[in-house]
Amino acid sequence: MSAADKGKNDLKEKVEAQEIKLIPVYVMGKRYLVPQTLTIMKAMEYAGYKYIRGCGCRGGICGACATVYRKPDDYHLYVGLACQTVVEPEMYLTQIPFYPANRANYNFEQLSSEPEEIFKLYPEVFRCIACNSCTKACPMDVAVMDFISAVKQGNLARAADLSFNCIQCGLCVSRCMGELPQYHIAQLVRRIYGGKIAPRAQHLAGSARAIKNGKYQKALDELQKCDVKQLTVIYKEREIEPEITGEEWTPARTDYL
Repeated sequence: MSAADKGKNDLKEKVEAQEIKLIPVYVMGKRYLVPQTLTIMKAMEYAGYKYIRGCGCRGGICGACATVYRKPDDYHLYVGLACQTVVEPEMYLTQIPFYPANRANYNFEQLSSEPEEIFKLYPEVFRCIACNSCTKACPMDVAVMDFISAVKQGNLARAADLSFNCIQCGLCVSRCMGELPQYHIAQLVRRIYGGKIAPRAQHLAGSARAIKNGKYQKALDELQKCDVKQLTVIYKEREIEPEITGEEWTPARTDYL
């Protein structure tokens, strides 16, 4: 029995033993009873939904499971990620695996590091009225209005820093009165800053030279000769960085660094 199947059976047993309470939620307008301890994503699977798309990483990183929901007797419209947000009684919810927003076409190599490049590609940035609805909609607590303000000021370093945690879910776009594609603007800002403004990391240049000179080719060739069983053993026995460690940590075997 797989770990996933065992988890489902354990949950079912706890529900039947009434150790976990069932609560009503509404998915796309239909009422379901689900365990109150589950995230929206797991609750939908418990209710019988099978994810074909929109489940993404399941770890709050990719932004594929953007969700909009309301609570009873509450006029607020709430947003969250289905893989992170825990269900609440009587919540009405729907997932938005993709929110349409215009994305400018450009040749990155031909772009300069000047803010005017963004102004030309996304002139709607100046339609921002600083209402801050975008920030309130962000499930990652990104200061969306602030990084858009930094873009308008031409401060791409600050804009790149403020938008660093953007996961491209698009919920900011869904609430924008100025109809800006904030997450596409943020992505372009970070690309320009990282590729054309930020100082080059010397260790990265060294790693690139090592790859070009074939430092890791022998190890890759050996891995390609392994069958699935051998690869499984290598994977399970690999050295893993501790969850809590300082910058000084290095693996015991350093020939692949």
